[in-house]
Amino acid sequence: MNANESAAAPVGPGGTGPVTIQDVPVYPEILTYGNILGSLHIWEGDGWKQESMAWKTGVYLASNLSGLPEMTFSGPHAQELLSRVSINNVHKWPVGSSKHLVMLDERGYIANHGLAVRDSEDSFRHLAAMPWPIFKAPALGLDVEITLRDIFLFQVAGPSSLQVLERLLGEPLRDLKFLGIQKVKVPGIDPAADIELSRIGMSNTLAYELRGPLEYGPAVFDLVFQAGKEYDIKRLGWRTYVVNHTEGGFPQQGNTFLPAAFTDPEFVNHPVFGANLPPSHVSSPLTGSAEPGDVRARLRTPFEVNWGWMAKFDHDFIGREALEAEAANPRRKTVVLRWNKEDVLDVFASQFEPGEEYRNFEFPLTPAAPAAGHADLVTKDGKQVGISSVVAYSYYYREMISHCTIDVDLAEIGTEVVIHWGDHGSRIKPIRATVERFPYLDLASNKDIDLNSIPSGVAPQ
Repeated sequence: MNANESAAAPVGPGGTGPVTIQDVPVYPEILTYGNILGSLHIWEGDGWKQESMAWKTGVYLASNLSGLPEMTFSGPHAQELLSRVSINNVHKWPVGSSKHLVMLDERGYIANHGLAVRDSEDSFRHLAAMPWPIFKAPALGLDVEITLRDIFLFQVAGPSSLQVLERLLGEPLRDLKFLGIQKVKVPGIDPAADIELSRIGMSNTLAYELRGPLEYGPAVFDLVFQAGKEYDIKRLGWRTYVVNHTEGGFPQQGNTFLPAAFTDPEFVNHPVFGANLPPSHVSSPLTGSAEPGDVRARLRTPFEVNWGWMAKFDHDFIGREALEAEAANPRRKTVVLRWNKEDVLDVFASQFEPGEEYRNFEFPLTPAAPAAGHADLVTKDGKQVGISSVVAYSYYYREMISHCTIDVDLAEIGTEVVIHWGDHGSRIKPIRATVERFPYLDLASNKDIDLNSIPSGVAPQ
């Protein structure tokens, strides 16, 4: 078996090798794919209900974030560049660790965010994100070398994820801390391949990412899948992916809010950056009961998504003045809304009645991802108090839930509000909702899990 083959992967015509779509093999039992992030991705893998249970009761494998190039910033001013475009303090960032960087436009709205890795004193990588720092670099006049690399990025998450990865790699992985990174050698893959494992994910349960050169993606994906069969691994597609963000408390650009980068004409019309933006994101319709012309209802500030704690006002960064003003008096924060079951059932009932029906729900997400342009008005006693984003059906909890930016004085658990469900200008259904815990998932989070309590996944000799 070589780096581009897998014993179990589907074989193309004439036995020439595995049939692939970008970074995954084409499995005969997976029938639906979607154009997400500008290329084809699995839409539904092993059934949306089974997939949505996987990060609570088992394990999933996802390639949903592959497709965006890895950006490397190196040189004497690389750290200063990331500092100037991020609210985070990157000057106390240990080598060999990850950080969630949040970047603003001049108005203080989140323009871009994503994971970054510090590889050395003067070399940093930015993953699964838009090229906002590259776009801003020329105006900052800093001496930075920027390179791009096509990579695979696989997420392996759920209570059995550690065992699956130990079975795959044949060694214990108990020393890998939350946000930590280590180089790994995957059996069956060229030992010289630059592949790393990081303990991080979007599920808010135990989760990891495998990352490496794109050409090894199909083989690595299938090797993980084969190693996970003993643990009933599920292949998570985009249809269900954002359910874990909603349950786990991870607002996400391109899904739960519109990145401000998309409102910058110079960025979206740039001959390089604009041409490489995922068209499905840029052209997402501005749906929901908020007016389509109300772009502000779709944008978010760090405080509005509960990331204000990341802001360090010890350095100059784009949007600092606006963010400092908000920090002095934050107006809104993100909570989870639990939708009233009877009102939700009324929406379904309207589909079987004469006249204009209410906007229907799609399971498990409405609108289907990506849906950054969706915004539903939320009111209290007739006054607008917030904006609700994509609504998710949680099969695990058997509830309809959504993230909502709400006035801070109404963010207490138990507060009752009304969501105005439907597209502006169409029939609107007032749906009662209750403010609930954030995050909604009430299982142990990744950083708090005692790995020693998990049985070993290393196969007995």
